[in-house]
Amino acid sequence: MPGFLSWISGLFTTATPTPPAPEARLFNPSQETPSGDNQDRAPELAQQLEEHLFCWLLDAEPSALRTDFSASEDILEELHQRLSNNRMDELPRQPMSLPMLMRALSDESTDRQRLTDIILGDPSLTDQLLQIANSPYFRPGDHAIESVDQAVFVLGVDGIRNVIAAAVMRPMMAARNSREALFGQRAWRWGLTCARASELIARIHGEDTSAHFMVGLLPSLAYITIRRELQRICRSRTTTGEPEPALIRHALARYQWATCQLLANEWNLPPKYHAYLLAAERPAPRQKHTPLTDGMIIGTREVLRHANQRNLAEEALPKVLRLTEEQISNVRRALQTMLREGGRSTVRN
Repeated sequence: MPGFLSWISGLFTTATPTPPAPEARLFNPSQETPSGDNQDRAPELAQQLEEHLFCWLLDAEPSALRTDFSASEDILEELHQRLSNNRMDELPRQPMSLPMLMRALSDESTDRQRLTDIILGDPSLTDQLLQIANSPYFRPGDHAIESVDQAVFVLGVDGIRNVIAAAVMRPMMAARNSREALFGQRAWRWGLTCARASELIARIHGEDTSAHFMVGLLPSLAYITIRRELQRICRSRTTTGEPEPALIRHALARYQWATCQLLANEWNLPPKYHAYLLAAERPAPRQKHTPLTDGMIIGTREVLRHANQRNLAEEALPKVLRLTEEQISNVRRALQTMLREGGRSTVRN
């Protein structure tokens, strides 16, 4: 994939880390909003939403995220070098059954039995899939799904694609210890919400819903990967305690998209997945819509609202989204139902 390799190498052409961009790195709204005269406000609103997200994920006040971390620049430099040389110890390797599953799911001739056999061939995936399929985020009714075959039948091929994506990533997000338990739990909930929002918006625009669901999950996996890598670096330098919230926040903002691209490359995801990620990171001028960007903005806004955290006002959404008010309302309604039902039952780590 020469184009991708050229792009990723371009991120690390100097010996010193790239300075953080002045605008929000996670949310990069289209340069042209539906109302036109709101363009100047979009970056500011996106930056506010990003700050609210980091406060919630890191369980920290805004002031804690703005403290001086200049003494830790050498830690950021080592993280930079590990990323540039693909030496991330915490980068999740490709799940064993993922290539076969992706081929089967992209082949329209694949029947239900073939898909069931592939899933059953990976016992750990089978267990995760049934847990995920029975969570309120995915189960379409009140009756429990008791077998893989039933899951494929009840959810359909499109539905099972998303369950598989979540089941593949869930073990990687599971907390390893009490220190990362809250971060991992919140990142997982955020990732699922953004993935579902990206899927819904892709459907509005007639684009690949399953692919957008998977790339919608990647930023949350990138976040926990970066956090773990920072912790590993700190421990190797005999640094006591956890990395400071300001350091984590800065590392996430600076390297989130590069880590997403490395994950997609490590897992040999199709080129269009890289294209979706790149379009969200660097939207082209007058780009009409990016389902991933819009999905992450509205998904973040709703997950923060559900958690009673600071977020964007409802009237601000049309200023940062390439959606009509009716489309925004429909997506929000679906996400709120998912979050409300999901809050009553938690998928086990």
